[in-house]
Amino acid sequence: MSPQFLFYIIIGILLLDFVIDKYIDHLNAKHFNDAIPDELEDVYNREEYSKSQDYKKENYRFSLLTSSFTMLLTLCFFIFKGFAWVDGFARGFSNNEISVALIFFGIIMIGSDILNTPFSYYHTFVIEEKFGFNKTSKKLFLVDKIKGWLLSVLIGGGILAIIIWFYNKTGDLFWIYTWLFIGVFTIFMTMFYSSLIVPLFNKQTPLEEGTLKESIYAFSKKAGFTLNNIYVIDGSKRSTKANAYFSGFGAKKRIVLYDTLINDLSTNEIVAVLAHEIGHYKKKHVMVNMLVSLLLTGITLFVFSLLIDNAILSEALSVKMPSFHIGLVTFGILYSPISELTGILMNYISRRFEYQADNYAKIKYNAEDLVSSLKKLSRNSLSNLTPHKANVFVHYSHPTLLQRVRNLTNS
Repeated sequence: MSPQFLFYIIIGILLLDFVIDKYIDHLNAKHFNDAIPDELEDVYNREEYSKSQDYKKENYRFSLLTSSFTMLLTLCFFIFKGFAWVDGFARGFSNNEISVALIFFGIIMIGSDILNTPFSYYHTFVIEEKFGFNKTSKKLFLVDKIKGWLLSVLIGGGILAIIIWFYNKTGDLFWIYTWLFIGVFTIFMTMFYSSLIVPLFNKQTPLEEGTLKESIYAFSKKAGFTLNNIYVIDGSKRSTKANAYFSGFGAKKRIVLYDTLINDLSTNEIVAVLAHEIGHYKKKHVMVNMLVSLLLTGITLFVFSLLIDNAILSEALSVKMPSFHIGLVTFGILYSPISELTGILMNYISRRFEYQADNYAKIKYNAEDLVSSLKKLSRNSLSNLTPHKANVFVHYSHPTLLQRVRNLTNS
């Protein structure tokens, strides 16, 4: 296969992915004005439903604009040999392959983020502000950006440096060492993410004594779920949208509740949400997801190891000197159709797991409070109640609200 032909394949993959994605978005947008199903009539009143429609339509138009801009910019970067220019620029600073790769990806990622910052700013301070969601200050927005860049440099750059070092030391076997390293890193981050990364952006405080804490502990004891750490995170300093999550294993296991969740839901509704999350742990979903993800990572790395030495991968992007980082870019695009398929599979599995966790909460706690909490969370975030089936199939990691309500209310 010639480099020129491979280049055309790359452009074709980029365009096909864009067209399919935009077509699914179009199908989804056609259902924005659908009548609300009977089971969800109490989610919105007429004024709220009109507001949710406006929110969906505005986000759809904005997404179409930003994705089209990104696609055009990407095509220009490929056609006008942008990767070759950045590679040459990076090599002007160093002959070390690790340093060159770090400079190369640093320029591309930070440059891309800078170009997209005006869109992010508009979405946060115009769209989200207009519909009452934004609580972020301009100073906090800038600080978050800087912290994000620093973490990308330190963590992302560190991981990339280690992977290239493995490649330089072990050749084609680098994928095994990389796979093991990613596995260890994934477990480490699962255990310590909330205590190491989250505090850089948010304040977490132990849940104060009271009815909510007592109710959570009472249910966790009844469910045979050991729980020692319950924290409240100040999510309201960025958005009014609510959330809750579990993190960690063993003694590092903790529940994190957004302060907005505590404000929006009743005690029984919050316990119902946590019963759902405990269901994930009881059904071993966290472990299964991690194992499947690591398996897919191993397969991807193995396939990459078979192709990395092929000079055509670099020549397809007009880079004369073959390198690990250029090969990684080319392979990432060529492999993306397979990644899309595995992503659809993972979403399907995730949706099945959500049903199982809902059923656990239904049996161990009750369905009424979980249904009520799901409806409140959907209303407060102006969620789309009538998504197109294709959009759900491809993009949704959770069943739709209608599907979850019907599952929970069916005896």
